[in-house]
Amino acid sequence: MPSVLTFEAVRAYYGTALIVDGLSFEVNEGECFALLGPNGVGKTTSLNAMYGIARLRGGSILVDGKRLSGRRAHEAARFGAALVPQGRWIVSTLTVEENLLIGQASRRAGPWNVEAIFRLFPALQERRKSGGTNLSGGQQQMLAIGRALMANPRVLILDEPSEGLAPVIIDQLSDTLAELRNQGTSMLLVEQRLDIVTRLADRFAVLAKGRVVSEGSIANTTDERLRELVAV
Repeated sequence: MPSVLTFEAVRAYYGTALIVDGLSFEVNEGECFALLGPNGVGKTTSLNAMYGIARLRGGSILVDGKRLSGRRAHEAARFGAALVPQGRWIVSTLTVEENLLIGQASRRAGPWNVEAIFRLFPALQERRKSGGTNLSGGQQQMLAIGRALMANPRVLILDEPSEGLAPVIIDQLSDTLAELRNQGTSMLLVEQRLDIVTRLADRFAVLAKGRVVSEGSIANTTDERLRELVAV
């Protein structure tokens, strides 16, 4: 399968601190790839390097073969990598519908528009004129996912999508993400809950000190072994 996202020997810094050291992996078309590991090992920094939040000082990141190095942050979305960030980043001064329309700034053609998002998340349609931050935590996460899909991405980047949510909402969002994956949406997933990882991901890499220390196929890795690998 062709790669939609490629990290090649990526070295990423915050200031003078090296956080990600020689990270390499690929997300193939139609698959979900999970980056795993305890807090502080470089997972979110790896994602932030795509958008210029962390400084890329070595290696390269490619989206559909287009190199992100040295480009502006918004160009990652324009090339097809749409982020669902940790913390959601909902704009408080905009309505639900206006927050969704931010995703169209990528100017990418595709099936996702406001009405398609409302079919995916009916709760958002009911609150379309409400302020974005007036929603519940679960609805705000739906909004963050919907905004990313509005960019009609080649790969959906999900950073801790279950963080801070009630179990029933996590189950609902997992169902939706599984549906998107089964429809062929490529995903890069950073997630602490291994039950979500094993449900969604095809392959995984475990990070420690900014490097891959283990990788493999979810189908060929038992839940117990996966917990052991992540705990190291």
